[in-house]
Amino acid sequence: MSNASLSPLPSADRPDVTARLRDALLGASFTADGLLELLGAPAYAALSRSETVPALRATRGDTPLELLVRLFLLQQPVLHARVSGVLPVDACLESGWLVRAGDDEVAATVDVRPYGGPGGEDWFIVSDLGCAVGGAGGIGNRAEGVVLGVGGASMTLAGLTVRTPVSAALDLGTGSGIQALHAARHATRVTATDLNPRALHITALTLALSGAPAADLREGSLYAPIEDDETYDLIVSNPPFVISPGARLTYRDGGMGGDDLCRSLVQQTGERLNEGGFAHFLANWQHVEGEDWTDRLRSWVPRGCDAWIVQREVQDVTQYAELWLRDAGDHRADAAEYQARYDAWLDEFETRKVKAVGFGWITLRRTGTAEPSITTEEWPHPIEQPLGETVRAHFDRVDYLRAHDDAALLEAHFTLAGEVVQEQVGLPGAEDPEHVVLRQNRGMRRATRVDTVGAGFAGVCDGTMSAGRILDAIAQLVGEDPVALRDRTPAQIRLLVEQGFLEPA
Repeated sequence: MSNASLSPLPSADRPDVTARLRDALLGASFTADGLLELLGAPAYAALSRSETVPALRATRGDTPLELLVRLFLLQQPVLHARVSGVLPVDACLESGWLVRAGDDEVAATVDVRPYGGPGGEDWFIVSDLGCAVGGAGGIGNRAEGVVLGVGGASMTLAGLTVRTPVSAALDLGTGSGIQALHAARHATRVTATDLNPRALHITALTLALSGAPAADLREGSLYAPIEDDETYDLIVSNPPFVISPGARLTYRDGGMGGDDLCRSLVQQTGERLNEGGFAHFLANWQHVEGEDWTDRLRSWVPRGCDAWIVQREVQDVTQYAELWLRDAGDHRADAAEYQARYDAWLDEFETRKVKAVGFGWITLRRTGTAEPSITTEEWPHPIEQPLGETVRAHFDRVDYLRAHDDAALLEAHFTLAGEVVQEQVGLPGAEDPEHVVLRQNRGMRRATRVDTVGAGFAGVCDGTMSAGRILDAIAQLVGEDPVALRDRTPAQIRLLVEQGFLEPA
């Protein structure tokens, strides 16, 4: 498909019309809460799976909200006469939000999806027709320059981002503008880039229709539009990270070989971050024969930056190819054409000796330290979003541990983090447990195995006694040499602090 199949976009230079449209949408309760109340939880959840039939069944009436859902979210033409009492129809026709469909109906030119902001804001995400629901598994258009709405990846990145007030934020590959919209809440200045000029136009519409300040929109790939002397306190990117043969679809295919796009993006970020600044990326990376994936990712981290890299999922090359072939609708094409495309993906992986592809998060923080901390881990388990505060706290703990050797840890005071529980695992009826597990019920929801000393230590950490004094008391209780206990326990304390079970008092 080509860009010729994409609809003309509404004007981004008619703030008066956009403001009137926003007021009308809010007046009809065309909001995230309003949709949930109208559709009910099952139909609302079905939209996120790209299934629209339940929502169509729930919007058979002629209330203002039902009309707007059919018009802007489900792409159904509605009668001009019925919607004229809900929207400024003539102004929307003139500015391109609507077009005439037949003699007596109007249709939307873009998807508009209500989206609830983290502070209770009523936002609207604009995207191309058929792409507002379901993210990358959307319900319609897959033209080359198509701009998708909010998918799971977009919301994951938004939830990961550290949200502290900053002077300047940068959204690389902005797409429909969701990351720029979030950044506008806590950044004085927001810059957004995209290789696709259509995405920049849609980002402008998203910001305006959401009542957010305008961003500095720049056309170009990743850092190309950024001047050499420009730096930022926050950088976010959900880049076109799919590892594919070619760059057929702008919204997902980076056009570089293998995982080079993600690598170059991460490597170039260090010089763009201000001291203490954060960068958050979603990425894919190759698992290459004879190479540890953690070594590959560690080599990406720029000098002067701490990093936290979390691998959330791994797919073998056949699963990966099938996922993205389906994303593009290739499985519905001619069988011979589908087979040829599938072969091309496997040829690409075979040439590069790739056995699997990992997906996850990369967070950088500019520190300028001579000994940066790089944490790589695999964590496919459930987490609690938003995770931004957990991410910030991780790097605070990195700073603390870097500044405290074992002797200093023993002099320090700690408290047990909130909502940590202890589990004892063993055979039924056994006098003593085989092992003890500490488990978090917030954030990363980690679980870590500890010995009886570690469990006892964590249980009495309330900030009143130093770690060394607690160990001395434990040594007396269990009849162990206190000097030996002080020697061997700091490593366990360090791990419990690093993983967030213990917090410096």
